[in-house]
Amino acid sequence: MSDDAKRISADLSGQVALVTGASRGIGREIAVTLGKAGAAVACVARNEEKLKEVVAEIQAAGGQAGAFACDVADSDAVQKVFDAVVEAHERVDIVVNNAGITRDTLIPRMTDEDWDQVIATNLRSVFLLTRAATQVMMRQKTGRIINISSVSGLMGNPGQANYSASKAGIIGFTQTVAREMASRKRKITVNAICPGFIATEMTDALGPALDEEVKKRIPAQRLGEASEIADAVLYLASGSGAYITGQVITLDGGLTA
Repeated sequence: MSDDAKRISADLSGQVALVTGASRGIGREIAVTLGKAGAAVACVARNEEKLKEVVAEIQAAGGQAGAFACDVADSDAVQKVFDAVVEAHERVDIVVNNAGITRDTLIPRMTDEDWDQVIATNLRSVFLLTRAATQVMMRQKTGRIINISSVSGLMGNPGQANYSASKAGIIGFTQTVAREMASRKRKITVNAICPGFIATEMTDALGPALDEEVKKRIPAQRLGEASEIADAVLYLASGSGAYITGQVITLDGGLTA
C-alpha cells in the first residue's frame, strides 16, 4: 500500500482554498493536499518562482491552482489577492494562514527589526487574511479558517520570544474569531493547529546533532511529517470538521503532553 493510500481523503470539489506560505514546507504540502482533494487553490507567498512549482505540481495531479506573489503583512496587497481570487471564482471557502518566519536570538540581543518582522509576517498577516476572509464568508454563510500556530506558542522556546509571542497571539486570535463567527446563521469555523517539530527545510537547518537531541525530547522519538499537518487541515476543511471550531489542535508526538 502506498503512503498516499494510507492518508485520509475528502472531496473538496467546487471549493476555493487560499493558502499562505505555500511556496515551501508545511504550506506547500497543505496546498498540494487541498488541490488533490479537488479544491481550486490560490497559492500565496513572496517567492513567485517557487509558487509556480507548487502550482505545476497541483496541476500535474489534475487539480486547479494559481500563484499569487504577495507580502502577507501588507494590507493593500492582501486585499488585492482576495479581490482577484473572488473575481476569478466568486467565492473563498477555505483560508489557511500558514506564512511564518523566524529571527531567532536571545531577548537581550533581539533588535526592533527582529521583533517587528516576525510579528508582522506571523501574526499581522493572520489578522489581515482573516478580516478579508470573514467578509467574504459571512456573505456566503460558510467557510473554514485554519491558522497554523506552533507548540512554541504553548510552551515557549528559548531564543524565540518573537516567534513564540506571534504563535501564542494566533491562538488567542483564533479562539476570539471563532466565537464571533459561530452562529446558527453562519457555518464558519475557525481553528488553530500547533505543529511540533516537523521535518522541513527549517528543521533541516538544525544539523544532525541537534536533530537527534530534539528527538530525545519527543515521546514519539521522531519528527512529524508535513503531510500529517496537511491531513489535519484537510479534515478541518472537510464536511467532517463542521462542528469543530475555536479549537487548538496540537500535533507534536507528545512533546507538550
